[in-house]
Amino acid sequence: MNYRKLFREHKIIRDLSLVQFIAYFGAWFSNVAIYTMLVDFGSTEMAISVVTAMHFIPAILIAPLSGAIIDRVKIKPLMIFLLSTELLMTILFLTIDNKEQIWFLMILIFIRMSAASMFFSTEMSLLAKLLNGKPLQMANEIHSIIWSFTYAVGMAVSGFVVNSFGHKTAFIIDAIIFAVALIVFIRIDFVVKASQTTDKIFQLIKDGFIYIKNNKLILHLIFLHSSVGLTSFDALITILAKNEYKYIISVPLAIGLSNAVRAVALMFGPMFISKYVTKENLHYLLAFQGLAIILWSLTQSNFYISLISLFIVGLSTTTLWSFTYALLQNNCDEKYIGRVISYNDMFFMLACVVTTLFIGLMASLISTDIITILLGIGFLAFAFYYTRILKWI
Repeated sequence: MNYRKLFREHKIIRDLSLVQFIAYFGAWFSNVAIYTMLVDFGSTEMAISVVTAMHFIPAILIAPLSGAIIDRVKIKPLMIFLLSTELLMTILFLTIDNKEQIWFLMILIFIRMSAASMFFSTEMSLLAKLLNGKPLQMANEIHSIIWSFTYAVGMAVSGFVVNSFGHKTAFIIDAIIFAVALIVFIRIDFVVKASQTTDKIFQLIKDGFIYIKNNKLILHLIFLHSSVGLTSFDALITILAKNEYKYIISVPLAIGLSNAVRAVALMFGPMFISKYVTKENLHYLLAFQGLAIILWSLTQSNFYISLISLFIVGLSTTTLWSFTYALLQNNCDEKYIGRVISYNDMFFMLACVVTTLFIGLMASLISTDIITILLGIGFLAFAFYYTRILKWI
C-alpha cells in the first residue's frame, strides 16, 4: 500500500483530501493576518497568547457535545453546515478595526474554531469508518501532509499579502477560499452507514465518558497523543517576531517564514520517517522531537540559523501526530468512534491551550530560549512515559 494506491482504491479519500487542501489553506491564510493585526494594535504578549489560545479552547468546551452529535446525525449535512459557519466568521473578521474590538475578534475565532474542530472530528470519524490498519494510518498521514503543506504555503503567501496589501485584503481572499471549499464539498457524493443510535444526546455523552473511563488503553493513548500539543509554537513565534526579529525582517514576514519553514518539514518528514516507525520504537521519535526543540532554543538569537533548527523540529511532528492518532482509532469500538475522537481532540487542544498560555505567562519572566527548552524536556518525559505503557498497546 502506498499513497497513490490508496487514492486509486478510495475515491472518497481523494475527494476529502481536496476539500482539506482548500479549507486548510484558508484556515492558515488568515492566521498571519490575525497575528499581524494584533501586533499593529500594540497588543501585549499576554493578549497575543489569549487570542492564540482561543484557536484551541473551542475544541475543549464543545467536545462532549460534538462527539455525541457526530455519532447520531447524518455526516454530510453536518459538514456543510460547519464549513458555512467558518465562511461566515471569516467574513466578519473584516469588522475588526481597533484594539477595543479584540473581545469581538475572540468571539468570532471561538465560533469559527468550534465549527472547524467539529468538522475535523467528523472527518476523522468518517475515515475510521471507511478504513482500518495501515490504510487508516496512511490516510492520517495524507491528512497531516496536506495540513503541513497548506500551513507552509498559506503562511508564506499570507505573509506576503499582509505585508504588501494589509490584513483586510487577506481576510477577503480567505473568505473566497472557504466559499470554494464549500462548493467543492457539496458536489462530493458519498454514503456511509447510517447511525443506528437513537439515544438522546446527553445519554450519548454519558455513555462516551463511561466507555473511556472503563478502557484504560484509550485513556493512555489520548494522553500520549496530547504530547503533540507541546508543539503549539504560534505564540512563541509571534513573540520572537515582535521582540527579536522585527529588527531584521518585517513582523508578518518573520511569522510567515518561520511557520512556513516548519511546515515544509512537517510535510516532508513522514515521507522519510514514517516507514521506520513502529509501536516498539515510537519512544525514540518522541525523544528526537524533544532534542530538536532544545536545539532550536539554542539558535533563536539568530533568525536565519533558527529557521534551520525549526525545520529539524518539524521533521518528526507529523509522524508523531498521525501514528498516535491511528493507534487510538484502531483500538476504539466503531460505536464510540465519534465521541472518543472528539474527547481526544479536546484533550489535545487542552494541551495546546496550556502550552500557549504557559508561553504567554512565562514570556515576561524568563527568556524565550528557556521556555523552549522546557517544552523540549516535556517530550523527553513523554518518551519515558511511552516506555511504561508500551506493554498494553
